[in-house]
Amino acid sequence: MGIILMYDITNLESFNHLSYWLRNIQEYASPDVIKVLVGNKCDVHDNHRAVPKERGQKIADDFDMPFFEVSCKSNINIEDAFLTLARKIREYRETKADAFELKERDSVIKASESETDVSKCSC
Repeated sequence: MGIILMYDITNLESFNHLSYWLRNIQEYASPDVIKVLVGNKCDVHDNHRAVPKERGQKIADDFDMPFFEVSCKSNINIEDAFLTLARKIREYRETKADAFELKERDSVIKASESETDVSKCSC
């Protein structure tokens, strides 16, 4: 499962709401949910910017999630953000599947070992 958290870089209030959304994710979402932080409207002039890029990056770093500044209007970095989310979900699922496979293989080996012990019975 994955979540994109998006705020408007021209609206400080939307950025400040991230703490609310992050608390809700922590409380209600699966602990292994993949998150990506996205600041929208990167195509606007700096004089309209209310949230410096560094603040977005800091939140992303603090919560260990990728960060992108995008423009939905101009189609800047949209694909990169979604592909990163999809790639991270795939990587997580592959890691989880590998761990399950190792656990399953270990169980089979233990079962085989115990069967061998039974055959050594000298009754």
